[in-house]
Amino acid sequence: MSFIKNIFESRSKNGILYSKITAIVGFKPKNLAIYEKAFTHRSAQLKDDFGNDVNYERLEFLGDSILGAVISCYLFDQAPNADEGYLTKMRSKIVSRKHLNQLGEDLGLIEMLKSNVSQNHVGLNIHGNLFEALIGAIYLDRGFDACENFIYKKIIDPYIDLKSLETKIASYKSFLIEWCQKNKHSFHFENVEEDGLDGLKYFSVKFFINNENISKAREVSKKKAEEKAARRAYYALQNHFE
Repeated sequence: MSFIKNIFESRSKNGILYSKITAIVGFKPKNLAIYEKAFTHRSAQLKDDFGNDVNYERLEFLGDSILGAVISCYLFDQAPNADEGYLTKMRSKIVSRKHLNQLGEDLGLIEMLKSNVSQNHVGLNIHGNLFEALIGAIYLDRGFDACENFIYKKIIDPYIDLKSLETKIASYKSFLIEWCQKNKHSFHFENVEEDGLDGLKYFSVKFFINNENISKAREVSKKKAEEKAARRAYYALQNHFE
């Protein structure tokens, strides 16, 4: 009886996944197994018949490459007079981790994740990772044209406006470093690692320009703390920017 029960439970779960994938991508999957892999976390510790790991990481790599190619082609066509530096900067803004995380979260992709750890312990970038893995799965299931259509439908058409994107800051830290270098200002970050009351490690960061403390921030990683401190410094100094 338990064997029969497992069969029906598996079919039911596959049916739910099939319906959700169809609703998100706008077509019926040909090979559902590819999409199942796209939503499998490595903590599930699954193997295929050849002993290979079954999780979304390879599909994420593939999807990241395809996404970058589609966005690059779009920018190449839409900005015919732009140089390589402009195109690279705009592509980075479009495929930023923050943007991809938001897209994955808006689509509710984490609801389909198969994992042996709680959603609170799979990392903050899981939403963007799954979004890229989904693109990789679409490519293997339906080819490049289907991927391109999906990317236009979910990213380019609803979100991309090059004029407004030109003024958007992808990284406040990079912006301030570039501004300081251009205007001959010295700058540096001071980092202190400390234990939090919750048992986690935290980084307290102070940002200095010309040896003056402009801002400070505290986060669970050095990178996040420096970016937050830079963002606060940007708003404190925004009247100084052209």
